[in-house]
Amino acid sequence: MSVFMKGRTTGQTTVELVHESGAVIKTTAPKDNGGDGSSFSPTDLCASSLGACGATIMSMFARDKGILLEGIDFELTKEMSAAPRRIERIRVTFKLKGAFSEIDFRKLVAAGKTCPVRLTLGDRVEIIEEYLRF
Repeated sequence: MSVFMKGRTTGQTTVELVHESGAVIKTTAPKDNGGDGSSFSPTDLCASSLGACGATIMSMFARDKGILLEGIDFELTKEMSAAPRRIERIRVTFKLKGAFSEIDFRKLVAAGKTCPVRLTLGDRVEIIEEYLRF
């Protein structure tokens, strides 16, 4: 399956992305790289996509398996390396809420680890993760 997206610069450090659905995302360079940091940077989107993807996969797994998952919150931190400038590490904590067993919790965690963003990042980015129940 393929998805069409397009983008265009809207300034020296800003870009507007348009999804085939019409949804729009704007990015800007971070302060430490010459931008004003007023929005997500492209690497912020990459890192936050890991959290969004993991949460989506776990939610869909719960739906398909009848697991009583009420919701997922996540927090993450992106760490950059200087030379070459790239995402070096992502720390993410998923907080799963619901009335599910320890076995189902382990299944949800395993499902989350199959997220396509995680598999795409592979061994190039260190991923430090934590899964909690609340």
